Amino acid sequence: MKILLAKDAGYCFGVRDAVNLAYDTAEKNGDVYMLGHIVHNENVVQDLDAAGARVVDKLDEVPKDNPILFRAHGTTVETWNEANNKDINIIDATCPLVLEIHEEVKKLEAEGRKILIIGDHGHDEVVAIASQVNDPIIIASPKEASELRKTKRAGVVSQSTQTIENVQEIINIIMTKVFDLRFVNTICFPTKRNQSQIKELATKCDVMIVIGSFTSANSKRLTALAKERNKNSYQVTLADEIDPGWFDGAETIGVSAGASTPDNIINDVLIKIKEIGKVPEEIIYG
Repeated sequence: MKILLAKDAGYCFGVRDAVNLAYDTAEKNGDVYMLGHIVHNENVVQDLDAAGARVVDKLDEVPKDNPILFRAHGTTVETWNEANNKDINIIDATCPLVLEIHEEVKKLEAEGRKILIIGDHGHDEVVAIASQVNDPIIIASPKEASELRKTKRAGVVSQSTQTIENVQEIINIIMTKVFDLRFVNTICFPTKRNQSQIKELATKCDVMIVIGSFTSANSKRLTALAKERNKNSYQVTLADEIDPGWFDGAETIGVSAGASTPDNIINDVLIKIKEIGKVPEEIIYG
């Protein structure tokens, strides 16, 4: 048996930088506070909490003289304004690629376009993007796109971790609804790269393992892409969830991970698979 590990599995640079900044800030200040979880991975959240990075529901819960860390997904304009008005020390860990989406959506609005955002309803990143403009429409699926009213001028961006397939299908429908349409492809490069690798890997392997929390939208999307190409695809959050029976008769095992999955969990999963298959080393794919 051989194990093929996707070259870019796990943390993207935006998540890695945000998590490292949370650890560094907690070490420097004793405690740092965050509005919600910094990443959609419960194991990372537990480790950060132990290090002094605390989760709160509102700014009023941040003790005086302690900093607030704004997460990689982005933060609403209203929350930024509130924090500034309260004179709270803000540590900004927003992913630079998410900030680019904020700028692009504001440019589209400045052109007088109705703003359409392709993304998951209620997702932190989408909520933050939507706050940059007035009355945007969130579209999560082709069905929702088909229900749009016809519009003369519109601008479209997407959540950075959307699948290319979902965005393409929605855009094809929007094109029939809008006379003057401008679309900015804001799926981030790490997402495109990870999705591309897993599409190839799933077709080359007997079994595909995707590591990531079930609270992580991008991990679930990777799993869906894998399952479309290989029915023997499984998502796990930890090594303990692996069933040795999945690998019966398998010669090649593919492994990838969502952008919020840390290196130590990926390594634990690889160790477990190596023990099951009596494999000394994985092969990097991509």
